[in-house]
Amino acid sequence: MKQKKISPSLLSADFVNLERDIKMLEKGGAHLLHIDVMDGHFVPNITIGPPVVKAIKKVATIPLDVHLMIENPGQYVDDFIKAGADYLTIHVEAAPHLHRVLQSIKASGIKAGVSLNPHTPISSIENVLDVLDMVLIMSVNPGFGGQSFIPQALDKIKALKLMLKENNAEHIEIEIDGGVKLDNIKEVADSGVDIFVSGSGIFKAEDPPAMIQKMIQKIS
Repeated sequence: MKQKKISPSLLSADFVNLERDIKMLEKGGAHLLHIDVMDGHFVPNITIGPPVVKAIKKVATIPLDVHLMIENPGQYVDDFIKAGADYLTIHVEAAPHLHRVLQSIKASGIKAGVSLNPHTPISSIENVLDVLDMVLIMSVNPGFGGQSFIPQALDKIKALKLMLKENNAEHIEIEIDGGVKLDNIKEVADSGVDIFVSGSGIFKAEDPPAMIQKMIQKIS
């Protein structure tokens, strides 16, 4: 049985005190660190690039879950692999040569992930399951933190779970990103999710490490 994991989103961290916040998340028992890379083209926001991922890698003791919300991800995957990504996720909508890019990520020895926007059907990844380690379902429209959870994501997860079973691909982890908080994480877990990204749901808590522990209890 796959371990369920909490992956706090560093998009909600204090970038002036990033090392402090990373240590705080690790103290709380976070399993991964979710890093949102945005280019201002694929999504209407700009965040960080490989140099910051490399700096995070130097202080983090848990794996880096790097989510590329960028156009032409194939052009940049090598840079993020070298920077220290442990999971590297690209968007199906941004990669015309999806299989090739995923294949190159997997060949590097790290986990290859693909992400689907709320409107994108799961059928779009049926032909790349052989090179996948993770599928990230967006439960908000990507680009900004603090948005509300889109409930239809739960049906999409259940359908994805069935598709993985029918294709003997149940080893592939399912991740969700967007609007995940303590009050809905149990329902999300019950739908079949393995990895839970939460930004404001953790960072806006009075005690973020305690919030991570409460979330772990809900999904266990």
